[in-house]
Amino acid sequence: MSRQAPSSHFLKSKTLDNKYMLGDEIGKGAYGRVYKGLDLENGDFVAIKQVSLENIAQEDLNIIMNLNHKNIVKYLGSSKTKTHLHIILEYVENGSLANIIKPNKFGPFPESLVAVYIAQVLEGLVYLHEQGVIHRDIKGANILTTKEGLVKLADFGVATKLTEADVNTHSVVGTPYWMAPEVIEMSGVCAASDIWSVGCTVIELLTCVPPYYDLQPMPALFRIVQDDNPPIPDSLSPDITDFLRQCFKNVQLHKV
Repeated sequence: MSRQAPSSHFLKSKTLDNKYMLGDEIGKGAYGRVYKGLDLENGDFVAIKQVSLENIAQEDLNIIMNLNHKNIVKYLGSSKTKTHLHIILEYVENGSLANIIKPNKFGPFPESLVAVYIAQVLEGLVYLHEQGVIHRDIKGANILTTKEGLVKLADFGVATKLTEADVNTHSVVGTPYWMAPEVIEMSGVCAASDIWSVGCTVIELLTCVPPYYDLQPMPALFRIVQDDNPPIPDSLSPDITDFLRQCFKNVQLHKV
């Protein structure tokens, strides 16, 4: 069976620094692509993120290098070409929660399982915030899980420090549905911005879509800024409903 050739230029040689064999693309975002890699020295699988040098500075990479927490995807190294930086990260075999909740996979999660996953997300965020790092792109696609059910946050450093993009494009740190109002307005991102996104992610995991997903991106941006909080499904338990109100309340307090 013939195999489709990888499209990225750096994959033509099929190796990186004669240390990693390069495999299939396993993820793609506004700022780069992620490939599965095989360490030629020890046989370990890794994830290799390719980012344009225009979008990341050395000080940003320094932040990523120094993060070390069980709920954060582990940094393993990096390599530069003339145009791109390749960030070597641990490979998290089960992929993202956003992929797992697809209708052809497991579908929406029960509240009890969402609580298990989100508790770990919050542990990772506490650590990031203690390091002075704001994630800015918490959503199901950036929450990876191992076969043992351990949750790991991905895209933690690069997304945090990348140069600002115009909000009327799709390049604003992913899609808008999980964004806190101040991220959209670029009016002072803070730790509470990530908590807002946690609330949106809870709704995503329970319903398979984030708030406002019935709207196009631009109308959704306006609604996020204008509304007191995103719509909360009526079917949720009082505890989860209260948790969501607290997530969205935190950011509102910072807007006053």
